[in-house]
Amino acid sequence: MSEVIKLQVSDEFHGKRLDAVLGGMIDTHSRSALRTLIDDGKVMVDGVVVSKPSIKVSAGQELTVEMPEPENLEALPQDLPLNIVYQDDDVAVINKPIDFVVHPGAGVKDGTVMNALLHHFPQTATLARAGIVHRLDKDTSGLMVVALSAVAQQALIKAISQHDVVREYEAIVEGEMTSGGTVDAPIGRDLHNRTRMAVMPEGMGREAVTHYRVMERFRAHTRLKLRLETGRTHQIRVHMASIHHPLLGDTQYGGRRIKHIAGASPELDAALNNYRHQALHATHIEFEHPVSHEMLSFDAPIPEDMQHLIELLRQDYELNGLY
Repeated sequence: MSEVIKLQVSDEFHGKRLDAVLGGMIDTHSRSALRTLIDDGKVMVDGVVVSKPSIKVSAGQELTVEMPEPENLEALPQDLPLNIVYQDDDVAVINKPIDFVVHPGAGVKDGTVMNALLHHFPQTATLARAGIVHRLDKDTSGLMVVALSAVAQQALIKAISQHDVVREYEAIVEGEMTSGGTVDAPIGRDLHNRTRMAVMPEGMGREAVTHYRVMERFRAHTRLKLRLETGRTHQIRVHMASIHHPLLGDTQYGGRRIKHIAGASPELDAALNNYRHQALHATHIEFEHPVSHEMLSFDAPIPEDMQHLIELLRQDYELNGLY
């Protein structure tokens, strides 16, 4: 059966088009899919059905969206390892390793987080996307919160849409950065390569905001802490590449593996060349429990290969007299 979610228009969306507002608040569906819901009369503004995606909405208005039944992806339970950091009757927090796809899609039919959730938490079979409310890329590791009940799923989707879920990451990027900042640039499907995302011109794409600060500087790289306001596909990877500091190891967005840094040790050279995925880990997640309303906070240490690389970069920086 369909699911009804209610959202309140925040100040940042005042005066914007309805389809743009829904696209900015709901991360689980594309803007085109949300526009179809409007066309089909599945969206109400303050209790009145609207059918024009271009209608402007105001801060404080209530949006009611009738979400369709989840797609039948034919995902089956699979007994796959799942690092469960926390669980109760309504939510679970997992620490996802790299090379683990979140849910089935083109070319990936099973062996996903969704398949594992269906095995470890059979009750998620009745939920859209088996309770998944946000995603991590295949080669991004770290913390994810998952809903185990319908009430939790609706509450978490709403909390994420209103930026009430704190999500922090650590990354290693190319180049030496001198200060932190914010990238506020819309993201959409790359017009020239549909397998990539890209920063879009004003008026196109979906709102995307990433805050970052410098944790540590090395000779040719920088260690960053990042916080997401929104959760677009490949957001951190696209945003950092757009300011000319792509993630180390992210060949899709320009993060080439540097073959040699002058004066670097053989161990550092080997570590850089053997790092086969983007250096990105979801280290921290914090949210209000959807049922008990207790504030929950979780941290996950960065993976061993990333920690080892940081130690080698730090040693290289020290040995070259830059401290």
